[in-house]
Amino acid sequence: MEVFLNPGEFHFGAAPERIGTLLGSCVAITLWHPRRHIGGMCHILLPSRARQQAQALDGRYAGEAIELFRQQITAANAQPREFQAKLFGGGNMFAGTAAEGMELGPRNVEAARTGLKQIGVPVLAEHIGGVGRRKLYLDLATGDVWLSFPQGRDAQSKKAAA
Repeated sequence: MEVFLNPGEFHFGAAPERIGTLLGSCVAITLWHPRRHIGGMCHILLPSRARQQAQALDGRYAGEAIELFRQQITAANAQPREFQAKLFGGGNMFAGTAAEGMELGPRNVEAARTGLKQIGVPVLAEHIGGVGRRKLYLDLATGDVWLSFPQGRDAQSKKAAA
């Protein structure tokens, strides 16, 4: 089964699902449990908002998407440290325009990193920044992420040391 996320959406599931999305300045977090083959993806638009206590969590915001992940991890009777996270996106979609200085992409990346660190999920790899759109898919059976970055440039890619 394939699930495609639109901006602001969140999905948590199990193999044999594949989860995909298309990114610009938005950030996707993929989360995967290597033994249980469960995990998910979120498509973050903004770092945060002033959320009222009565408002439902919203996957459009980094902190709230992290909380949605934490809730799913708890519901699965798992520990955050058992999961592997990868970060994608945060590109500059406004290069050469008056909006270029907004730096929304880097703010989204930093909010995602901070939230994952706070709940104790290690980030194993990232492909962030640069200019251009990304399309990606997470396979919950293997944890593999397929990334397409056509016409993209200047992205930073790194893997954490094991």
